Amino acid sequence: MPVEWQPVVGFLSLKPLASWINDLNERISFLSKWVDQGAPPAFWISGFFFPQAFFTGTLQNYARKYKIAIDQLSYDFKVCDDAAASSITEPPDDGCFVHGMFMEGARWNDSTHFLDESNPK
Repeated sequence: MPVEWQPVVGFLSLKPLASWINDLNERISFLSKWVDQGAPPAFWISGFFFPQAFFTGTLQNYARKYKIAIDQLSYDFKVCDDAAASSITEPPDDGCFVHGMFMEGARWNDSTHFLDESNPK
């Protein structure tokens, strides 16, 4: 991202400009489809500028639906590594499906369905 755009205009990234523009275009496409076609069944979490706000909004929706104070709720996550995001056609009854998460210092093991250390001893 050009230094002149940081942090006022653009989202933070270590990508070179060409890759940053490609990522920006993907984010715009994701958000445009959401506005034009309604909420997707699975959300591209990496496309959000501030994903914590999205998760808080999901928690608020649950609290309103069940008339529970939001401060009495907590997050619970289930990894659904048996389904590709493109195969999800309906949202869950509660919560949300997300895809596009990244991690550092570990990797997901498709066989054990747990995290592996990047440098096991």
